[in-house]
Amino acid sequence: MKKRGPIIGISGLVLVIVSLLIIVSVFPTSSFTDGDFYAPSMFEGMFNQISEKISIYPGGLGYYSYSPKSYDIPLLWGVQILDYDNGDNLSISISNIYGDDFGVFPQDGPIIFEMLEITKSDTLNFEIQNHGSRMVDVVVMISEDPDNSNGLSNPNSPFINKILPLAISGILLIFGIFMLIIGIILYFIDWKNIQNNKRSF
Repeated sequence: MKKRGPIIGISGLVLVIVSLLIIVSVFPTSSFTDGDFYAPSMFEGMFNQISEKISIYPGGLGYYSYSPKSYDIPLLWGVQILDYDNGDNLSISISNIYGDDFGVFPQDGPIIFEMLEITKSDTLNFEIQNHGSRMVDVVVMISEDPDNSNGLSNPNSPFINKILPLAISGILLIFGIFMLIIGIILYFIDWKNIQNNKRSF
């Protein structure tokens, strides 16, 4: 019986295992809090400021303020619900000291990221309302001019050191799954051909 199917399939399985090992080595248990994913650890070096944990009761409000050091730049902000559970639901209202409203952003997932354009010296006020039925803990993350941040421009930054292996792992995972499927298909094709040949004798 031809062995091309099992060989290709096993090679694909090895690639999948290697990709998973890379992910485990890049994101150790220190990247998680109480078993849950903790974004600031994954994106270490990317943010100018990360808030302390903000606890918000059902129907309650949490507040956070940030004064950008520069203006005429894009500003990336994010909010993560720690220990996220289905049914958690927030809304984030952003305004500034001049009374300008930057909008209300709904959040029903564990994390949200959005961009703002800062055109003048300003202080941003984040008002986070909990629409869910349980108390949640959140953190706010801020990155000024993220495209030129140290996390992206420095090839030795913790962020780059995690993203590059993660990209390699993703490529290996895709190729591994593809080879595994091809190997299984070839195995059954060869097996069927052998059965047909046996019937002809």
